[in-house]
Amino acid sequence: MTPLVRSFVAHFGEMGSRWGINRTVGQIYALIYVSARPLNADEIAEALAFSRSNVSMGLKELQAWRLVRLLHQPGDRREYFEAPSDAWEVFRTLAEERRRREIEPTLSMLRSALMDKPTSEEDRIAQDRMRGMHELIEMMSTWFDDVQKMDRDTLTRLMRMGSRVQKLLEFTGKVKGVGKASK
Repeated sequence: MTPLVRSFVAHFGEMGSRWGINRTVGQIYALIYVSARPLNADEIAEALAFSRSNVSMGLKELQAWRLVRLLHQPGDRREYFEAPSDAWEVFRTLAEERRRREIEPTLSMLRSALMDKPTSEEDRIAQDRMRGMHELIEMMSTWFDDVQKMDRDTLTRLMRMGSRVQKLLEFTGKVKGVGKASK
């Protein structure tokens, strides 16, 4: 590995635990992502000085997250792995997987809890707060669905607009300024 690649791989390993994956999986993903060609498990194990079994487990996890694709090379029985090179595709995949694994189960739990009839004032207050959380998560899920349907160029333009969207809404009277002192 070049010093540049080594630095990137090491950083991804460190950040992995903050993103909910272990260091090994983060490093495996980073190496595959920056590689100019698909890599097999033996090449990954050698480059990262990991055991073959750790690499295999990491590759299974990355496949479950749909972050790497399995490929076969003609005349070679080994399995090769590549990651999408488009950062937008990676972001969309991660967002979809996090939604499936984290948001949808939470929405299901909240829906179930909101169907129960409160038996005390404490339960009524709890349900009111859960209802607020449910409404926010549902709104964010709807927004996420809309964003996922946007093409890359539209999404890029929208993100580059940043706070100008708020200024546009303020100008059209659709929203009041945030953080401004009221007169």
